[in-house]
Amino acid sequence: MSTKDFVEKDYYKVLGVPKDATDAEVKKAYRKLAREYHPDANKGDAKAEERFKEISEANDILGDPKKRKEYDEARALFGNGGFRAGPGGAGGNFNFDLGDLFGGAPGGGQGAGAGGFGGGGLGDVFGGLFNRGGAGTRVQPRRGQDIESEVTLSFTEAVDGATVPLRMSSQAPCKACSGTGDKNGTPRVCPTCVGTGQVSRGTGGGFSLTDPCVDCKGRGLIAQDPCEVCKGSGRAKSARTMQVRIPAGVLDNQRIRLRGKGSPGERGGPAGDLYVVVHVDAHPVFGRKGDNLTVTVPVTFPEAALGGEVKVPTLGGPPVTLKLPAGTPNGRTMRARGKGAVRKDGTRGDLLVTVEVSVPTDLGADAQDALEAYRKSTAGEDPRAELFQAAKGA
Repeated sequence: MSTKDFVEKDYYKVLGVPKDATDAEVKKAYRKLAREYHPDANKGDAKAEERFKEISEANDILGDPKKRKEYDEARALFGNGGFRAGPGGAGGNFNFDLGDLFGGAPGGGQGAGAGGFGGGGLGDVFGGLFNRGGAGTRVQPRRGQDIESEVTLSFTEAVDGATVPLRMSSQAPCKACSGTGDKNGTPRVCPTCVGTGQVSRGTGGGFSLTDPCVDCKGRGLIAQDPCEVCKGSGRAKSARTMQVRIPAGVLDNQRIRLRGKGSPGERGGPAGDLYVVVHVDAHPVFGRKGDNLTVTVPVTFPEAALGGEVKVPTLGGPPVTLKLPAGTPNGRTMRARGKGAVRKDGTRGDLLVTVEVSVPTDLGADAQDALEAYRKSTAGEDPRAELFQAAKGA
């Protein structure tokens, strides 16, 4: 068997057992399949013979605790069989020989029974990779943590966008130990997860779940002499101030994601993301409905009844003049186009202007006489007639 096959073949799938199967379960599955596909029971059946060879090969690996351990470590290191080598393989992007990597030619290295784990092969390589042979560690990059911050903007800043300073505290590589977690800078690879930071557990039916390793807390490394500053975690609190651009048109309580602005990663891993929750102060005049701004404008009774032109303030710009039709009722909303908040495409929403008829509380003698004359001239009109008629019919 070649070392390439050793890495790529899924022997658990061949025997139909989960990765956390016990030795007894492996043996039981092998015996059942061996009886079913044995050449004596399938004379002349080439497919059955080939299947029996696969079953025997899988049992030779999984039935031996030492070989099974090396097999599990190899697949964890190279992505559970996702590693491919040479032209013609699935996604063959690597033009080198796994035999060279493991210290022998393809198909070589057979010296310890049918599995082929003889001298100078996988055992020696893994001894170095896992710190059993004194070689350097080889662990997976780790993504930095996401962090969250809050910022409060004025109403105008939220509409137009703003650049604000944010002072944040996050986890960063410990400066005292250069992020290794070890006082001397020589941590060892975690023997539980063999440097991956993750462990798999079977759920039955051949499926498995991946969880962070509890022994190294997902780092893949364990400090031999823990750093006094970070207590062996390799991470320490770091404060920094950065300028963050809040886009125009942001809403109150909106959560903005800034990719790569979170905590730095470990061992070349990418940084996490920064999430900024935006709070927007209220404005004394304007309100907000999505991309539209709102404003309530008081008008006199003659303006509402007879019509006219009224000036309306805008946010940060000159006022606009709206034509008020005669007979405008209280509460009618009109639209000033393009005077609202900025949209994602750069255009602006509208300004929604609601008319509020202003009732005077202190009238002079002339005004009172004029209103009395108006009341007498409209005495036959009852604005509540339709209301009572509708109430009776309901």
